[in-house]
Amino acid sequence: MRERLSRPLKESTVRTVLRRLEDKGYTTHTVDGRTYVYHAAEPRGRVAAKAVQRIVDWFCNGSVEEVLVGMVDTAMLDQRQLRLLADQVARPKRRRRRREEKK
Repeated sequence: MRERLSRPLKESTVRTVLRRLEDKGYTTHTVDGRTYVYHAAEPRGRVAAKAVQRIVDWFCNGSVEEVLVGMVDTAMLDQRQLRLLADQVARPKRRRRRREEKK
């Protein structure tokens, strides 16, 4: 759940956050006149996959199976969703890449 701030962020704070995200490799920027335009450095799905990989390594000793069983046990996933995911994984990577590019 996101928490709302009681006041808007100052412009200097936003610039600092964007600079730090760029230093960490999460964003890149282009310059349009005097305006910096920020873009994601990697697609959202790839960043999420890396984050999940760190969680799997840290909490489950690298066992994706343990994570999936836990997700089913806690009702985060059901059999239908697992089947849909298995179907998506079985598709050729080329089609998945095309679909990700459209997002």
